[in-house]
Amino acid sequence: MDEPVTLVAVLAAGAGSRFTGPDHKLRAPIGNDTVLGRSVAAALAAGVGPVAVVTGATTFALPPSVTLVANPDWARGLATSVQAAIAHARHIGATSLVVGLGDQPLVLPEAWVAVAKCPSTIAVATYDGQRGNPVKLDASCWDEMPHVGDEGARDIMNRHPEWVTEVPCPGTALDVDTEQDLAHTQRLLEGRTN
Repeated sequence: MDEPVTLVAVLAAGAGSRFTGPDHKLRAPIGNDTVLGRSVAAALAAGVGPVAVVTGATTFALPPSVTLVANPDWARGLATSVQAAIAHARHIGATSLVVGLGDQPLVLPEAWVAVAKCPSTIAVATYDGQRGNPVKLDASCWDEMPHVGDEGARDIMNRHPEWVTEVPCPGTALDVDTEQDLAHTQRLLEGRTN
């Protein structure tokens, strides 16, 4: 029997309209990379399974080992990107999907690994007791995921708490939505590497 496959999906389809910098927020420099570059590098470093990046509003230069998954419905909310990731997971025969966000560059590879290894139907990373990303979704729950709107897995976790395991993780799931967020994240990164 084939080994089960876990697809790792980094969502990067939104317009990033709250960011007022000169370029898309995911292309903003942080450390020696970009916001998205750091997020994808952590997903790759985890070595959990094949890595896909869901794109929509714009495209990005990414490592050749990453599969680009287009989401033409990105403007209808985050749920459409999760659905694009689910469709790709089904296409490659994956049995589970671990989803994270491209604008969370301080999520560590260890978080991807811990969440992916959790045997629950749904596993959610927590940071200091607060739920964040990534989130693992077993194939058995994919049909219950929303198709539109900005709810990712929150609705299904509320409806089926018995499926959910919280997984304490190192790092932080802070979003980079504004230039102030970027500056704060940069300071945290510099503190981590000093």
